[in-house]
Amino acid sequence: MLGVTGGIAAAKASHLARLLAAEADVQVVMTRAARRFVTPLTFSAVTGRRALTDMFEDAGTGPVTHVTVAARAALFVVAPATAAFLARAAQGRADDLLGAMLLVTRAPVVVAPAMNTRMWDHPATQRNLLALRGLGRVHFVGPAEGDLACGYQGKGRLPDVETIVAAVESVVK
Repeated sequence: MLGVTGGIAAAKASHLARLLAAEADVQVVMTRAARRFVTPLTFSAVTGRRALTDMFEDAGTGPVTHVTVAARAALFVVAPATAAFLARAAQGRADDLLGAMLLVTRAPVVVAPAMNTRMWDHPATQRNLLALRGLGRVHFVGPAEGDLACGYQGKGRLPDVETIVAAVESVVK
């Protein structure tokens, strides 16, 4: 599973999906905000599977897609993971398809945060990271440092997709 959330780094997620799909069957799940940056069609083209976008849409898996699909996942990757996503995940909120699937899955989760450096450094974001680490099955990769899309420089960039793939490989071994 590849969860894509709505930050500018979502544009890099299609490359990540292509690399992951070269090694495994990848099902993409997109938040509503992610669809503002990249379309589901992009992910469908690189994975060969229709990207999931809505908890109440019939995905051909039955009426409870969030349960049937997430329960089968061997690994869950969220990239990019925005500050908003981290807050929802830390609270265990299931108000969208991605959040509901994360509550269902028992698979390891690799999270690649990407956001403005001030958002990353904010005490609330750091508390959310601690809460997610406390679950014991959530692994973080990044964020990286450098120039950010907002014009800032610092920690908050999505790590290179090759770095995320390497983190995924280390978790599955």
